[in-house]
Amino acid sequence: MKSKDCVRIAVLDLNEGVPNEGMRGIRELIAEFTADTHLNIVCTVFDVRLKDEVPGPNYDIYISSGGPGNPLESEGTLWEQKYFTLMDALHEHNATYPHKKKHVLLICHSFQLYCRYYGYAKVSKRKSTSFGVMPVHKTDEGINEPLFQPLSDPFWAVDSRDYQITEPDIEKINKRGGAVLGIEKFRPHIDLERAVMAIRFDDAFVGTQFHPEADAPGIRMYLLREDKKALVIEKHGEKKYQDMLEHLDDPDKIMATHQAIVPQFLATGLQAHLITLAS
Repeated sequence: MKSKDCVRIAVLDLNEGVPNEGMRGIRELIAEFTADTHLNIVCTVFDVRLKDEVPGPNYDIYISSGGPGNPLESEGTLWEQKYFTLMDALHEHNATYPHKKKHVLLICHSFQLYCRYYGYAKVSKRKSTSFGVMPVHKTDEGINEPLFQPLSDPFWAVDSRDYQITEPDIEKINKRGGAVLGIEKFRPHIDLERAVMAIRFDDAFVGTQFHPEADAPGIRMYLLREDKKALVIEKHGEKKYQDMLEHLDDPDKIMATHQAIVPQFLATGLQAHLITLAS
């Protein structure tokens, strides 16, 4: 592949300068993907919330990160206006060039913003913070989702949020060709709406409430912090906390998720780019 034909990946950093393991995970997965493919892949990170940095629609693959704060409060800010100008441009590009689509992965905070802005679901504050290694239950559509196919049902993922996605507009999602892929958990004896954990909006846009980029070393560091330890024990108990630590050593738990979703997303986006080059 010639240098002019390099694969360009844009990482939209929505962490607002807060130190986190998510960006490290994203960068490392892209580096591993680059090494595995032996292609000329260029990754550029944009500081969306602190510096109002937003790329144009000329990248091939986009990953938009999680981040802190209230996804309901940024409406009208400059960075959000620029962010959704980009999303609108990508929608338009994909509609105009259906065989040359740009692929977008929306993680946690980005997923919440996207659902709120385009009206795909209700975004609200949880009764309490959700943090730890949690099961994600596949829907019928999720069972057939290529990004999830290597994973068990339920599969395990890192959850870290104060807000949630509920009451998805199924008709609107289906009309675009999408589907809800995963839900929080089955709670038949609790009268609460089950939170949505993943939505495929169309064949190029997909979002997850959980953190598919999270790996065992990163989440172990978080779980060993006294504040996070206290949070998990307060909500789930000491045994659940110890179980979470044990899950980190299980290759079928979060490492399976880490090794499946983002790499497969990148592979799908790369395939779309190669088709574009060949056409």
